[in-house]
Amino acid sequence: MPTPMKFIGAHPALDFVNTVGGWPAGTAVEDKLENLEDLIRWGKLAKLVEPADVTSSIRLARRQPRPAAHVLARARSLRGVLYRLFNCYLENRNPAPADLKAFQDQLRIARRHQMLTGTWRGFLWTWDQRPALDSVLWRVSQSAADLLVSPDLARVRRCAGENCGWMFLDTTRNHSRQWCDMRDCGNLAKVRRFRKRQAGVHGQRVS
Repeated sequence: MPTPMKFIGAHPALDFVNTVGGWPAGTAVEDKLENLEDLIRWGKLAKLVEPADVTSSIRLARRQPRPAAHVLARARSLRGVLYRLFNCYLENRNPAPADLKAFQDQLRIARRHQMLTGTWRGFLWTWDQRPALDSVLWRVSQSAADLLVSPDLARVRRCAGENCGWMFLDTTRNHSRQWCDMRDCGNLAKVRRFRKRQAGVHGQRVS
């Protein structure tokens, strides 16, 4: 049964970073991308892959298990790199040169599969339509690059939940969003605060 995916990031690159259970101490835990098929299905849910292409991509992955495993390793590496790049911005630190190079390598691969298409209405970038195991990574890399140089980068946030670290765009009017999801980390934080207050009240009564 496919691993459930959540989309709370309001941006494909951030939702890709969130394909883990959490980032405690900057380390990914509970990987939701157990195989390349999970990545392909995630790409469909993220609207990065056309539904019609999903079946052919999954068949290709099953016919080519070793290349599929290599692409999955690339996906996990890219996810870690993106987490660290966004995290450096949030913590006002310079990114590691190795992370910048790793991301630029992925982006260079992606851009080899882009082409300029013209119509009477104008021009646009389109993607190579031939089946490819790493087509989701092209789109993730490009969307991440777009975000990194966009004014929207200032709205990137990291969930304040304990052992979470999921990332999202804060689209609230007062830029006050703290949690990936109020029903998850937000509620847990409320429960912890309530229990702490109760413990303090009971402690005062005892003394």
